[in-house]
Amino acid sequence: MLVYPSAIDLSSSHLRFLTRQLTAHRRQIGSRWRKLNPGRQALLVLAHLRYGDTHSRLTAGFDVGLATVCRYIHEAVRLLAALAPDLAEATRVASRKAYVILDGTLLRIDRIAADRPYYSGKHKRHGMNVQVLADPAGRLIWTSPALPGSAHDLTAARTHGIINALTAADIPCWADKAYRGAGGPIRVPYRGKWHNLSPGQQAVNRAHARIRALGERAVSLLKGWKILAKLRCCPRRATAIVAAILVLHHIETRRQPR
Repeated sequence: MLVYPSAIDLSSSHLRFLTRQLTAHRRQIGSRWRKLNPGRQALLVLAHLRYGDTHSRLTAGFDVGLATVCRYIHEAVRLLAALAPDLAEATRVASRKAYVILDGTLLRIDRIAADRPYYSGKHKRHGMNVQVLADPAGRLIWTSPALPGSAHDLTAARTHGIINALTAADIPCWADKAYRGAGGPIRVPYRGKWHNLSPGQQAVNRAHARIRALGERAVSLLKGWKILAKLRCCPRRATAIVAAILVLHHIETRRQPR
């Protein structure tokens, strides 16, 4: 098997942050020796999350066993996911913004036709539904736990308590037509075919689309982590993986000027 060096388009702050978390964890559980030091383990995990490198490729690249790669990845993802903000924390952050953008996305998973709960009729594929809150600049604020792909966006938002949380905090929110009927501060475009709308309604829908496009940017930032292109693990792990990526995303946004 041929092995070659590669690069990951992440800043060194991601590596340092994850290394610190792993070092503290090893000290806490009293782990004396491992095949890879915390820095190398962090690099392995980042390669897996950012580029979706398979376990077999990581086994060859880092000269460790397959079981070790699995254990390293699960351990790091679990540590990162525990640091992810919950909805209450996200609401406090959102309350300092002019408004937020709510959008839902489907993460493809490796399922068969018999797994109906995971099948999204809208996207015509199997996946997990994840709700995303973004700020006016298109930065990720919060990601929800993953639900089976058959869940409608409005149902998912209600299940997670997003609408109630935004209503209680009186935070304006822009969303697409999938959230029609949500009520509260959720603003959706006017319904109907374009030629049936009045000029004023068309203007409102155009402005609404320009604002909501930034929410699409947040979703694209999330899916820039190639592990989410198609999850080939147990669907129940999707929540932890997305939460871990959210934490790593916040490491980068904290380095940017507000």
